[in-house]
Amino acid sequence: MTYDALRHFADSWGLVFMGATYVVLIGWHFLPHARRSSHHAARMILDDSDQTEADHG
Repeated sequence: MTYDALRHFADSWGLVFMGATYVVLIGWHFLPHARRSSHHAARMILDDSDQTEADHG
């Protein structure tokens, strides 16, 4: 495969593939089963139940 053919592939189908992957990964978080785990991951840094147990234990 020549450089020009590889560049043409990356400029056309590579961009389509990356765009589709981006849409799928962003859309994954809006599915009903993923919403709970996404919310838990977002709130995890604010939960200091582990930290208070370590300080008092």
